[in-house]
Amino acid sequence: MNKKKILLVEDDEALSSVYKTRLEMEGFETKDVNNGEKALSVAIDFKPDLILLDAMMPKVSGFDVLDILKNTPATKDILVIMLTALSQPKDKERAESLGVDDYLVKSQVVIGDVVDRVKHHLGMK
Repeated sequence: MNKKKILLVEDDEALSSVYKTRLEMEGFETKDVNNGEKALSVAIDFKPDLILLDAMMPKVSGFDVLDILKNTPATKDILVIMLTALSQPKDKERAESLGVDDYLVKSQVVIGDVVDRVKHHLGMK
């Protein structure tokens, strides 16, 4: 069976490493990048099933990445879960208006919750 592919876009290396390890233990093929610019080029080559996207990053913000992904034919159908420190309703509304599939606030979830959401969106639960 083909592994589901996850692209992890997170500029906090420690956090990224923890998520990558956990997702691989759960049987996902993962690739991680630390800025929005790389996220866009890797999304086209790697063709992930789902992208875990941080909002606040250097160069290109997660919101801009989401906007570009959803408006690019090659990437518009990739599921995107934003995983962010931004807990304001306006940030969530902005993400939703750009077509995000889920919006998780880092301070409100543990890694197991994130894995559950990933599996849920990929139809594995």
